[in-house]
Amino acid sequence: MKVLIAEEEFALYADLLRGEAGLQLHGGVDVERLLEAARECPVWLGQPDLLAQLLRRGCKPAWMQSTWAGITPLLAAELPHDYRLTRAVGIFGQVMAEYVLTYLLAHQRQLFSRVAAQAEKRWDNRLPHSLEGKRVLIVGSGDIGQSVAGFLEPFGVELHGIAREPRPLEPFERVLGMETLAEQVAWADCVVNLLPDTPATRDIYDAALFARMRPTALFINAGRGVAVVDHDLVAALQAGRPAAAVIDVCREEPLPAWHPFWTAPHLLVTGHSSAPTLPSAMAALFVDNLHRYRAGEPLRGQVNFERGY
Repeated sequence: MKVLIAEEEFALYADLLRGEAGLQLHGGVDVERLLEAARECPVWLGQPDLLAQLLRRGCKPAWMQSTWAGITPLLAAELPHDYRLTRAVGIFGQVMAEYVLTYLLAHQRQLFSRVAAQAEKRWDNRLPHSLEGKRVLIVGSGDIGQSVAGFLEPFGVELHGIAREPRPLEPFERVLGMETLAEQVAWADCVVNLLPDTPATRDIYDAALFARMRPTALFINAGRGVAVVDHDLVAALQAGRPAAAVIDVCREEPLPAWHPFWTAPHLLVTGHSSAPTLPSAMAALFVDNLHRYRAGEPLRGQVNFERGY
């Protein structure tokens, strides 16, 4: 079987997949060269931004495996949607949990104000707070959200989740529907957004929602930038509600120099670095899905184009 790999780390993926019998691997990042191979390859593996360019040029696979959890470039209305698309699932839980835990602990231990105090040669002996008993709301309680909750549970936090529909889901104490979001952000000490980019999730973090957050709360956005109304977040931080924000994803990336996030009070930009794809884990997922594909079985992470994930 001929497989196209559209990845900056093509050589590494080729090495990882070389032991899989019956595969002819073609790839790289040069779109013109990829186009030649794409017409011969029924299976594609790679970055959605590169793969979308191939679709735009008239090529289409039978099955495409994205190496990203987010597949926004492939959802454009002008692109074909009559093929099987799977997104990366089951491989980002730990790295995303490490990211969330890093900034939860930094917030509770007042890390950034202590760095500022040291720069000013000012003794800061305020007592920090523990995570135990803190209320954490994970908005987007799917594969990644559930993994993040599992890593946070041993710290003794109270865990609530938000999903499309309420349902019991370990280790959350409660998973509620999106209609409860305003009520739940008022409950939380930390709000973690992990929602995908869909029409229903755009601009939901607006002035009204930020006004309901606690003045001591931390807001973390590691889902999609379009979920946040940027100027509303800046105004909310200036007003002191929430206390701080960590923003990994933005509407425009890289974030332009004029953007108010750079100078907003108590806001940290982390440059879309929260959950990098680990090639070894991605290759293992691809091989598992490849076996399923050959056997005519359901694929892990198959995308519903109408739903957007």
